Amino acid sequence: MSNLDKLTKYDCLNFGSSSLLNEIIAKADTDYILLAIQEIEWTANGLERLVQVMDALPQTAILYCDCFKNGVIVPTADYQRGSVRDDFNFGSVLLLRSSAARGFQIPQLKFAALYYLRLFLSVGYDVTRLNEPLYSVSENDNRLSGAKNFDYVNPRNRDVQIEMEQAFTLYLKHINAFLEPNFRTINLSEGKFDCEASVIIPVRNRERTIEDAVRSVLRQQTSFPFNILVVDNYSTDNTTTILKKLSNEDARIVHIIPDEKTLGIGGCWNRAIDDPRCGRFAVQLDSDDLYEDENVLQTIVDAFYEQDCGMLVGSYTITDEKMNVIPPGLIDHREWTDDNGRNNALRINGLGAPRAFYTPLVRSIHFPNTSYGEDYAMGLRISRNYRIGRIYKSLYLCRRWEGNSDAALSVERVNANNAYKDKLRTIELEARIHKNTNNL
Repeated sequence: MSNLDKLTKYDCLNFGSSSLLNEIIAKADTDYILLAIQEIEWTANGLERLVQVMDALPQTAILYCDCFKNGVIVPTADYQRGSVRDDFNFGSVLLLRSSAARGFQIPQLKFAALYYLRLFLSVGYDVTRLNEPLYSVSENDNRLSGAKNFDYVNPRNRDVQIEMEQAFTLYLKHINAFLEPNFRTINLSEGKFDCEASVIIPVRNRERTIEDAVRSVLRQQTSFPFNILVVDNYSTDNTTTILKKLSNEDARIVHIIPDEKTLGIGGCWNRAIDDPRCGRFAVQLDSDDLYEDENVLQTIVDAFYEQDCGMLVGSYTITDEKMNVIPPGLIDHREWTDDNGRNNALRINGLGAPRAFYTPLVRSIHFPNTSYGEDYAMGLRISRNYRIGRIYKSLYLCRRWEGNSDAALSVERVNANNAYKDKLRTIELEARIHKNTNNL
């Protein structure tokens, strides 16, 4: 029998529908099921190679591979336990082991059937990447990486996201990683602080935007004292000069140049929160961005006491450099709920902004010294035990311009960033399973 006689092929169908996917699996009378989510062209012997590899890996239930786009190899990402995002990059082709897939009856879903199936298959079987380009596709999304960052929170995708959360919650319960909404209490009044809040701004080479960011903080009207800790990470443009000028004008601006030259954004945050001048609450502002009005700090601090939380996340509006609103506009992370937010946080690729922290708590944990995912790592770690509060009105203008650090990343860099966040999820899943198993 030819290798290709071992599979049944399905192309470009709605594999998110459980009625369709259950029917495909039930009717499969071959060893393997091949799903293609867009039109592809196999390389010479590419399909045969995929089947050969599946034959050699009896514990693998899902096999995927790299591809060509416009003649250039486009790598997919390696799968690990924490690769639980519903938009994980498998490429355009999945090869399923029919016998493994038949072990699951997918519940009634309109959008999340394939996501549900691959999550549950990953419990008892391997999900394997073959790092060989075996097919070619035409690029159907030419946007730069920065333009794709907010797809998962686009309000037009809300129904899809709700169903993805439902599927993921079932998976977490299945592997004993689901956390009930029981939170440790926190004493927000402990310790002595000269300032009630500090705005933390890590910065490197942002001469075009840093003064606007700082002045948006200085405009804040509050009932408490606050300051700004700007960690200037060895800028080589005029950023340092601008900050020296501003700090001479206003004593609330603390211009920090760290001794270490190896700090990422997370390391800059650690340098700020460990500074004795840091306030009771440490509030994020990126050096590209602005607070929306003069009431942001007061709103955030009030919300900490109202919601009894160790971390707080607001909402923001996407704008261009001139602060004109651009799609998708308001990002409010409505998918977050008090009951399930800390579980769903493992599925999505970010928790939102602006982020604010109770300083004694983050001092006990510290950020990883990275320049990507450091805030996500902190959010996951805090959410394991403490409530994360939310503010759903816009507090922050997130300016998109060609100088953003995520504006035009290569596929390799995007994969590396996502792999790091998947590693954070892997660590957190293991920690939550341990917490539940040992009643911690």
